[in-house]
Amino acid sequence: MNVQDPNVQRDYIPISDHGLIGNLRTAALISTDGSVESYCIPNFDSPSVFARILDKYKGGHFSSPQTVPFTTKQKLSAELQCLTNEVRYLSFGGMSSRGTIPLRVECAPAFNYARDKHTTEIIPDDSVEYCKQHKVLFNSDSLNLDLRFVAESTLENVSTPEVKLDLLDLSEERPPWPSDVLQPLAGGRSACDESTDELGVPLERLLAGAKLRPKDDPFLTKQLLDNLFVATNSYWNSWIRKSTYQGSWKEAVHRSALALKLLIYEPTGAVVASPTFSLPEYIGGTRNWDYRYVSSVSGGPVKLRVDLSRASWIRDSSFTLYALIRLGFTQEANAYMDFIFERLKNKNPDGSLQIMYTIHGGKDLEEIELTHLDGHKGSKPVRIGNGAADHVQLDIYGELMDCIYLGQKFGRPLVRSVPSMTGAELTSYETVVRHVGLSAGTTASAFRWPSVRWLTSFSQSSSETAMNPIYPYGQEVRNKKRHFTYSKIMLWVAIDRGMCGVFHSLPFGVCLFYTSPGLRLADKRSLPCPRRNEWLAARDNLYEEIMHKAWNPTLQSFGQSYEETDVLDSSVLIMPLVFFMTPSDPRFVSTLKQIMKTPERGGLTSNNLVYRYDVNKSDDGVGGEEGTFCLCTLWCVEALTRAGAYERPLLQRATAMFEDFLLYSNHLGLCTEEISESGDGLGNAVQGFTHVTLISAAYNLSRTLADMK
Repeated sequence: MNVQDPNVQRDYIPISDHGLIGNLRTAALISTDGSVESYCIPNFDSPSVFARILDKYKGGHFSSPQTVPFTTKQKLSAELQCLTNEVRYLSFGGMSSRGTIPLRVECAPAFNYARDKHTTEIIPDDSVEYCKQHKVLFNSDSLNLDLRFVAESTLENVSTPEVKLDLLDLSEERPPWPSDVLQPLAGGRSACDESTDELGVPLERLLAGAKLRPKDDPFLTKQLLDNLFVATNSYWNSWIRKSTYQGSWKEAVHRSALALKLLIYEPTGAVVASPTFSLPEYIGGTRNWDYRYVSSVSGGPVKLRVDLSRASWIRDSSFTLYALIRLGFTQEANAYMDFIFERLKNKNPDGSLQIMYTIHGGKDLEEIELTHLDGHKGSKPVRIGNGAADHVQLDIYGELMDCIYLGQKFGRPLVRSVPSMTGAELTSYETVVRHVGLSAGTTASAFRWPSVRWLTSFSQSSSETAMNPIYPYGQEVRNKKRHFTYSKIMLWVAIDRGMCGVFHSLPFGVCLFYTSPGLRLADKRSLPCPRRNEWLAARDNLYEEIMHKAWNPTLQSFGQSYEETDVLDSSVLIMPLVFFMTPSDPRFVSTLKQIMKTPERGGLTSNNLVYRYDVNKSDDGVGGEEGTFCLCTLWCVEALTRAGAYERPLLQRATAMFEDFLLYSNHLGLCTEEISESGDGLGNAVQGFTHVTLISAAYNLSRTLADMK
């Protein structure tokens, strides 16, 4: 029993010891002791109001510090898709307490990442009619919030608690700033004890029917809160029932699906990489990024020097789409595709795309270091924004085209009927092309095939000798320019799925090429592909180049880059997952087995967990240590699964590795970005691409095991 002593000063709660709640606009991390540790209002990428997980003194929190020894339990049952925190109060002998217990709730907001001052007022609460009750107003330059409450006793023979609001000076515990306390005391009369018995109508029903307040600011009643709870639980239960998954590890898959749903920004369909920012990949280290944005496209490891979690990464898109489609959530998949195609309509002046966007589709991701925050357990600096948003990372185009290919293969076609300026429907290919950009009423779907045909991108011609600033997926490199194997593979995917064309030379060895219907897309939808032979030749030439320049004949493995084939990088495990090569290919199997060795033997696997690469051998320009990558571990599971269809022992290893990995998820089935040597969660949580690849690995492993019986 984990008994907590209220007399001991509260320290940082481990990253994994948190649950997640959200409303498809933003999300909050809730610690196992019931504290709101991270919360940005009103959207995922808005400034934080509570961020105690990044600074236990100045970050801000909403919590319930106890006054007697206690234990807590946080759970999310299969029947009740709502997070609950249970608190059990103990006597000093360790037995359950009976009698009167004072409860205290602290609300200490820290607006705009704890950079803005605010004032606090306790005023009458006009949202509760006929009651002498007060509320707390927090006013800052950027945001105003209020704190209201409903006092209720759910136990017979226990009266409604009396609630007292006070300002509390916490300067002895931390640097001073205004904070507030909601302190219910057991026993006594209700602060709101007016009755409407003479009217014959309950107070709650009378107030609900009055309709005297705005819809978004209703009267606060017990009935309202009960209705909100029931509606919330009903929504999530109804949503998860739409899942079509029938394979093994169903509970873990559904928990991952729920986590992924919580990361969707519903107004635009964007999916954030994570709702948190700047949580460390190594305690005390400097690899602390912001993931609150939208990737431009795939599912590889992301480690750029910025606050990236709350962004939408283009590179995550194909894996995200695959996971949603495989589970039957086509509505979310189609909304995500709409978001992606909107980005194609708003390319950079040179025709390129960014590697990530805000959840609203914006491009402004300025990177800032918050030097006034201490960071989680002293892990500095704390970063927001993303200075790498304008980096050239060519792999995103392969990931984008794979995303488009999956979307049209399993979802809506690229072209559908849309209204024209005259109100008539546009159904033909030529008509849609002719009206692109002209009809104000045309939907995003109308632009899909023209967007794919004329999508522009940066690449490097295989005939060029100059080096591009190609940054690998999941790694930031600032000190060198290298031909990274992962980027080359994804360029092959781009040509194979939908991108190839006429090259035009630009400075620095970079070539701009305009794309036309891709090979697989053209075949799938019988679309015109006049340059088919030329594109096939370009794709095959790139394949030969990778097989020749990325292969190390001495180590019998593919290297991280053409220049450093002696450095292992687990991102090459993507090869069979994107059908670059068959999983039974001797070169791939040899690379896989090399990665599966321990670091002491030259591999990247420790305790069935996989590192992205050896930071001591590969200088990525960032410095510092890091843990094993959850995404790379799950890619390894899927690679073993596919190779195991031809070599049975590898399938057994895949099963063992996957089941071991599930043990590292937390008490709610949530996953972080990385895992330390001691088994602790590291990096931003909850990590979207970890849950996406978990779904994919479970789906393919379960299907392969069933086929092998």
